[in-house]
Amino acid sequence: MTFKAKMTAMAAILAAAGVMAQAQAAGVYNVGSNMAFAPFEYVDENNQPAGFEMELIVAIAKAQGAEVKLHNVPFDGLIPSLQTGAIDIAMSGITITDQRKRRVLFSTPYYQSGLAVMVREADKGKYTTIDSVKGKTLCAQIGTTGAITARKFSGKNVKEFNNAPETFMELQSGGCDAVVHDKPVMDYYMARRGTKGVFRLPETLSAEDYGIAVAKNNQKLADWVNTGLEKIKASGEYDKIYTKWFGAQK
Repeated sequence: MTFKAKMTAMAAILAAAGVMAQAQAAGVYNVGSNMAFAPFEYVDENNQPAGFEMELIVAIAKAQGAEVKLHNVPFDGLIPSLQTGAIDIAMSGITITDQRKRRVLFSTPYYQSGLAVMVREADKGKYTTIDSVKGKTLCAQIGTTGAITARKFSGKNVKEFNNAPETFMELQSGGCDAVVHDKPVMDYYMARRGTKGVFRLPETLSAEDYGIAVAKNNQKLADWVNTGLEKIKASGEYDKIYTKWFGAQK
């Protein structure tokens, strides 16, 4: 897939504050995403943004006669970037929570996920249920619901990292006993990257809805996003993109 613009570093995004209104007037929206969250978003072999959500937001904008510029932003910087006006839209597997809704506006849900637990394959006889990892040293991605849940399980005995691959590497190196993260990300990592030596527990912790976030005071943009999402669902484009990344919907 060809994207309209290159990624930029976080510093470049912050330096662009004040340009947002001009960009929107021209029909171009700055979208922030943490591009280390395959299959939702990542940087491909051509150094371009790729993934389910990246294709989805491009399709939403196209349905609305607009374009997007995609920016790589640390996950815990997405909401602050919306609040400062450095980006217009944040889309990065952001779970809709009451706490986040106090800070941003969300679109209608576009994907249902859930948290899961990964352990080393050598320990799958030791850790057989989610309860069995409570109190253990856990890895999670900073700013995520996985990190919140991990802290509920193990208090201060949690290591937080900037992205999902870092948590998986820490697990494999023996730096923690288990990872708490999103189930589809774990499954993609194991299946597509040929990862060996790890095992996902069969239980899931929750059902979580992902939403597209915009600034709290920008109801007009939230409505714009929702209208575009409705259009691509009605046209079948959403199903086409979903099937490409996850297979036929069940």
